[in-house]
Amino acid sequence: MSAFTIMVDTSYDLPEQYIKDNGLKIIPIPFHLNGVTHEDGRWKDVSDTEFYNSLSKGGVAGTTLINPEAFEQVFTEYAQRREELLVILLSSGLSGTAQNAELALSEVKEKYPDCKIYPVDGLNAAGGTGLITVLAVEKRAEGLSAKETADWLKEKRHSCLALFTVDDLMYLHRGGRLGKLQAVAGSIIGIKPLLNVAPDGTLKLKDKARGRKAALEKLTGQLTRTLNPGTKLRTVVISHSDCEDDAAKVADLIRESVEVDKILIVMMGPVIGAHVGPGCIAVFFEADMDRPTYEAKFYGGK
Repeated sequence: MSAFTIMVDTSYDLPEQYIKDNGLKIIPIPFHLNGVTHEDGRWKDVSDTEFYNSLSKGGVAGTTLINPEAFEQVFTEYAQRREELLVILLSSGLSGTAQNAELALSEVKEKYPDCKIYPVDGLNAAGGTGLITVLAVEKRAEGLSAKETADWLKEKRHSCLALFTVDDLMYLHRGGRLGKLQAVAGSIIGIKPLLNVAPDGTLKLKDKARGRKAALEKLTGQLTRTLNPGTKLRTVVISHSDCEDDAAKVADLIRESVEVDKILIVMMGPVIGAHVGPGCIAVFFEADMDRPTYEAKFYGGK
């Protein structure tokens, strides 16, 4: 096995045991809830249930960028030890975190020009960050170097699709992730919006369904139409913001529609949960087409 370290920011959704079993390192994206900042970026000081219950009752949550200085400190440590490091980061279409990592790396390279540190803009979030991390772990196990894995991920990320539905688009609007017009248009009573992560890593409202049940079924249909006949999915990650029963229903619908090796159902972390609110279901998987093809085929490239 190639002995490089994989680091991921806390936009990931993966079982904590998976993180431990594969020796993954974490760099936290701080989040705040009702004026209190949580530097760990996960559930150290507040539980997932407390977090989403607070949002349901009108609580206010948000996130803070990892600043370049934090990245520079970490990168310097690896550069001094001459260790290889692959860093998987939240989409640049949703956050400035990936840009800050690149800024920090440029500073570190002035002192350590031969350092082997490779930030990867995942162009994804939540279970998508998780899925890309799983793929990185697999490539490391195959013996690829950190650079080889980073180069491979930069191609593969375009076919890691993200499809999701939310209960209330206004969370995304308040967090600056969706325009007001789209948010209002998708918030009609009884109409459930369906979104995806676009080729540039931003969020786009693409479709609607009448009622939650129809939205979950449509979500599954959107997945199956991206696959060739006979395709077997290896790993599907389903992230949910405190609606595990609905996540289980989507998992059952997927299993009824396609052959799949493994489905991971994970509570959505606070970094993304702060912007989508309670009731989000998101599905992440490797499609048989890339995002530009998906956009062109089903939405006319819009």
